[in-house]
Amino acid sequence: MENLKPELRIISQGCAANFGEGEKIARVFQDEYDVKFGQPLTSESKPAAYVLNVCTVKGNAGAIKLLRQAIDNAPDAKIFITGCAPKDFREEALRITSRIVFTDIKELTREIVPQEMKKNIAKDSAVLRESPLVGIVNIESGCLDACSYCSTRLVKGRLQSYPAKEIVQQVAKLVADGCHEIQLTGQDCGCYGFDLEETSDQQANPAGPRNLAELVQKILAEVPGDYRMRLGMGNPRHILRYKDALMDCFSDPRVYKFIHLPVQSGSEHTLQDMNRKHSARDYADLANEFNKRFPLFTLSTDLIVGFPGETDQDFADTMSILRETRPTVCNITRFVSRPGTPAARMTNPVPDEIKHKRSAELAAAFQEIAQQNNARWIGQTESVTVEKSGYRKGTLIARNDAYRPVAIQVTDEAQYAPGIRLNVRITAAEPFALIAEVI
Repeated sequence: MENLKPELRIISQGCAANFGEGEKIARVFQDEYDVKFGQPLTSESKPAAYVLNVCTVKGNAGAIKLLRQAIDNAPDAKIFITGCAPKDFREEALRITSRIVFTDIKELTREIVPQEMKKNIAKDSAVLRESPLVGIVNIESGCLDACSYCSTRLVKGRLQSYPAKEIVQQVAKLVADGCHEIQLTGQDCGCYGFDLEETSDQQANPAGPRNLAELVQKILAEVPGDYRMRLGMGNPRHILRYKDALMDCFSDPRVYKFIHLPVQSGSEHTLQDMNRKHSARDYADLANEFNKRFPLFTLSTDLIVGFPGETDQDFADTMSILRETRPTVCNITRFVSRPGTPAARMTNPVPDEIKHKRSAELAAAFQEIAQQNNARWIGQTESVTVEKSGYRKGTLIARNDAYRPVAIQVTDEAQYAPGIRLNVRITAAEPFALIAEVI
């Protein structure tokens, strides 16, 4: 039967929090629109409206490219832009077209859905997701920090933790709907609940969790099932407040042994200029404690190279912290000045050629570490969850309980449905994946 609803195309960029917001938008409008995710696969798809949920953390280029593609594909479509869209991006986008509406989820409800249709939107609509196996749950918005390079805080504002009761209900609904992976996400999950400690409004979170560890404990206690939970990024300075309780959470097999602790630099001088409010030693001690307690733990971190004023010694300190803590996942970014941030006003920029050189050196060192970390898995027998068919014929992509990607060699990938658990033996390792065979 032909779908007569107008098409609404939602395209998200960047972090899991943005994708979670995109799915929230989809659930609001799915009764009145034929909601689709991602770029159209053919030119025959002509959406009536686009929601571009953009990310500009590393600059505006990716978001501007997305906008141009939307205009080229459907010149008459309405275009709504949400996500991390700071002032300079808005100005650049409006020079391309004036047909843009910059908005957020609440405003989208008013802009897209006609008034006469709103009463028909079901509060308990079926769960709509980009992946049928992955449920993204935003647990907070904003943060408590003021990092000098970050424009996201200018858009998202101060921390707003969402009520634990609603989070638990959402997780339970996703698990009941067949999700095998639950991602708890936000701009900084590490400070979840800290604003609830300070509020006198007990109705918002009566006797509820006051930090991420307590929230995870509540979910584990109240949501049974064979699922895995991945915790989102947390500033090390916040996680230090409850690290022992959080480590205890990872003893539950339903919690992926994976944590994302962004350090950004190994130089105390650079961290001060970044206004990070934690030391390199704070991060290293925390990371080392996780690695010691869980020997095959997956540590993820972020590093910025070429921050204004970064000296050779500062970079050497960053290389040193990388080698000491040995992360298996590392997002290396060359510094990009974002208008409106304190870092944009700093007068001692690092030349681009030095940024590129340092970035390449850091990437090479990291890949060597990641290869060594993954090689420790060779010979291990693992239970993994199949995600999808691999890019190469005869392969599957799965995740083990440390959230490592596992490429499995099979004779016929069509036999293995996404979501099933398989017992495999790790036979080889690459910097970014484990290689396995079914046993």
